[in-house]
Amino acid sequence: MPEPSAPSVSMETLVALCKRRGFIFQSSEIYGGINGFFDYGPMGAELKKNIRDCWWNDMVRRRDDVVGIETSIIMHPKVWEASGHVAGFTDPLVDCKVSKQRYRADQLFFAPVIVDGQVAGYVSALESERTREALQEAAETLKRKKAIQGKLAAVEPRDMTEAKPEEIPLIPSPATGEPGSLTAPRSFNMMFQTNVGAMTDAASVAYLRPETAQGMFADFKSVVDTGRVKLPFGIAQIGKSFRNEITPRNFIFRSREFEQMEMEYFIHEDADWAKCHREWINWCKDWLLSIGLPASHLSEYDHPKEKLAFYSRGTTDIMFRYPFGVQELWGIAARGAYDLGQHEKCSGVPQTIFDEATKRKFIPHVIEPAVGVDRIFLAIICAGYAEEDVKDDKGSVEKRTVLRLSPRIAPVKVAVLPLLKNKPELVARAEALHKKLQRKYAVFYDESGAIGRRYRRQDEIGTPWCVTIDFETIEKDGTFTLRERDSMQQRRIGEAELFALLEEHVY
Repeated sequence: MPEPSAPSVSMETLVALCKRRGFIFQSSEIYGGINGFFDYGPMGAELKKNIRDCWWNDMVRRRDDVVGIETSIIMHPKVWEASGHVAGFTDPLVDCKVSKQRYRADQLFFAPVIVDGQVAGYVSALESERTREALQEAAETLKRKKAIQGKLAAVEPRDMTEAKPEEIPLIPSPATGEPGSLTAPRSFNMMFQTNVGAMTDAASVAYLRPETAQGMFADFKSVVDTGRVKLPFGIAQIGKSFRNEITPRNFIFRSREFEQMEMEYFIHEDADWAKCHREWINWCKDWLLSIGLPASHLSEYDHPKEKLAFYSRGTTDIMFRYPFGVQELWGIAARGAYDLGQHEKCSGVPQTIFDEATKRKFIPHVIEPAVGVDRIFLAIICAGYAEEDVKDDKGSVEKRTVLRLSPRIAPVKVAVLPLLKNKPELVARAEALHKKLQRKYAVFYDESGAIGRRYRRQDEIGTPWCVTIDFETIEKDGTFTLRERDSMQQRRIGEAELFALLEEHVY
């Protein structure tokens, strides 16, 4: 197996691959696109569906203590009042009055430029994996432009939420490079507002849900009454959510329309919540490994106590190393009884469970693992992408681009390739196998071009196996050539063995 060159993959490279091979398109691209919204092409739709299906099968169907539901995107507005989203679902917003650009205050960093202990000015930079370096370079440039003599101190980055009122007029806008145009941070509610019914007035105001979790809390009592569930148990859901992000960025990592996979795991109020929390962190990490994410790219981040919500007992994020830095992939929160308690208080409907052992009622506590399908999608593309030098049939070295995707989530499981398209007997045998495989798996049929070129096309979309129908298939024992994506090794295999291979790896 050739050694990969392990390039430092840029987001530009990944975005280009996603467009070229039909994974992701910019939404409404023929009209110039719309920021923060994306469409999934033929390959992307398959990959995304496979991620959802794997999560649903492992989280719901293969567990006896979790049930699944599907709730509406638009709910009664009082749901969001009870949950605190109407009053508190905000991000700090900073405007540039000159350029009309908007920034999240906690993603816009600044630092005073200090020379020989004196402030010579301020510099700013948007959050990135090299924010400190960018600020230091800007400080050196400012010192040089002002022809200031003396020793430049190392910058100490702060975000705009920490800026003092007297500092704000001195901080330059990233858009213009000049101070004086940035506003003080103000709260911006990220919920998309709409109206329900024929009238457009205060009584018709509703919201597109910013998370799927509240639907599960609002239906908790209905599930308990109909689902024959007993503590501890979970309610899971997959669905679209919408957040009017101030600055969508990093491709599909932070967008305005996205898909979530969330589960609320309800436990007894006296249960060992820390133990349960740890068990779910481990489960989530193991699941990420099962769909092909490398352990080397994963880490954990425990939210410090001073930054937790008042009701939270603890939150741990599983982090992933993206090309733009280590960022949150999956959050696992111990939320106590806050959510159900709020809905009981605001709706007047009890959200309690009766404990047979103690003969009393209580509101269960909850552990919440919540992850975005789109972030997992991006992580899979980032981790799977590789370039390597390989030799063709003539011994010439060429560059191979490959997506090393787990067979569990690869958009195409196997490609069926007749060796020659002008030989009816080869084509007929290939088409018959293709039809048989299609009954259960996503399969690709390709008869165009040289066989090596067809292999390369499948490598770029992550197809684990290619099957070539050749003359031995017709003239001898009916076996065909199986080519493995990662090793590029080939071997003869029969139909029964092929189906057994797929059954083992695609589950």
